[in-house]
Amino acid sequence: MQKPELFDVVELLIDLPGQGLQARARGAIVDVYDDAYEVEFADEMGETIALVPLTVRQFVVVWRSASKSWVSVVEKFEALMVTLPEEMLVEVFDFARNAYSGRSQSIP
Repeated sequence: MQKPELFDVVELLIDLPGQGLQARARGAIVDVYDDAYEVEFADEMGETIALVPLTVRQFVVVWRSASKSWVSVVEKFEALMVTLPEEMLVEVFDFARNAYSGRSQSIP
């Protein structure tokens, strides 16, 4: 998994009611600390809504500034997986296995 970098666009995985932000809100990394990232969230007019320090467990990168490209679904999924506890990983794996076996049975 690639480490988040300055100016990457991220998507929240959690609600931050104190900041008026819900999961899936997007913001940009504007500063990098040892174990956290300062993320700026803005409205449609570009006005800052919130400036929040976040850990990598609270967001997923959706756009990489260095490559100027959107992150693939596979990369986003990998990033999400490292945030889940073991019992949830088993559930996700079971779901994926069942989805895959159902797909392969319907292929002529």
